[in-house]
Amino acid sequence: MLTIAYIGNGKSTNRYHLPFALKLTDQIRVKTIYSRSGRQNWTPIAGVNYTTNLADIYDDPEIQLVVVTTPSHTHYSIAKDVLNHGKNALVEKPFTETSAEAKDLFALAKEKQLLVQCYQNRRYDSDFLTVQKVIESGKLGDLLEVEMSYDYFRPEVPTNVDHFSLDTSYLYGHACHTLDQVISYFGRPDDMHYDVRQLLGADRMNDYFDLDLYYGTLKVSVKSSYFRIKARPSFVVYGKKGQFVKAHKDRQEYDLKHFYLPVGHPDFGIDQPEDYGTLTYMDDNQQYHEEKVVSEVGDYSRVYQGLYAAIIDGKPKTVKDEETILQIEMLETGIKQVKTK
Repeated sequence: MLTIAYIGNGKSTNRYHLPFALKLTDQIRVKTIYSRSGRQNWTPIAGVNYTTNLADIYDDPEIQLVVVTTPSHTHYSIAKDVLNHGKNALVEKPFTETSAEAKDLFALAKEKQLLVQCYQNRRYDSDFLTVQKVIESGKLGDLLEVEMSYDYFRPEVPTNVDHFSLDTSYLYGHACHTLDQVISYFGRPDDMHYDVRQLLGADRMNDYFDLDLYYGTLKVSVKSSYFRIKARPSFVVYGKKGQFVKAHKDRQEYDLKHFYLPVGHPDFGIDQPEDYGTLTYMDDNQQYHEEKVVSEVGDYSRVYQGLYAAIIDGKPKTVKDEETILQIEMLETGIKQVKTK
């Protein structure tokens, strides 16, 4: 059994972590949740110790892993504190604000023979897993272009932010999902182009990005905007023989927002037939095909399964240190190129 604690008791902990940790009753035990204020805006979990005293985590020899879900500007200092108290650490996205901070945490963990890892749950999105299945089927032929879009329509949000900070950066807060997907599957690009904007003007949060990653003849575009009243397809993949279009994003977040949780709901996060992507291609006999592709099942609990395997069974981490460092380096470069129009 892997015994864990959380530093932070907000939306991240209660919506994006606990439903998946609690699902793994044979592997994960949630023992303690810390928050500085002690406010309880979520339904308490039976058997969990809620505390305002960090010593209840640091001085507890049973706790092996501490999950850091506090605001992103605190990730580095808190994760460092966790490691210095002899605990493994899982840190929410974005992992740190700088690549130097990320390197420092990985070096400290290595020195203390502990694990520190970024919470890259979006590797287990159903749309991303389905795209991998289609690519690996070979039906598209040689890949030419992949377009990944992660859009919202939230025009009221940027206008309420009257100054720029990395905490409110759309690039840091959202590209940390999609860039990790690209890096985890395609690796380090040969080259990269950045278009990062603050559409509402100087000193606002950046609210748009369009990042192009080049792998030989393949271009992977990662796009996102707060101003898409109709979202672009989640994925469009083009090959020499055809294309695949997945219009709808993974449903896990949608279900979580409606408090439809994985425990007790076997259909949690599962696409309906109308959500399936469309694969169009020419086969080797030059016959035209157009068919629906049944979506793979997304499951964020696979992050916690990987942590159990790494900490308890000594398996390699699912998110490599160099992948996290590369992503932070990309975010650092992109944020320096913000355009205000």
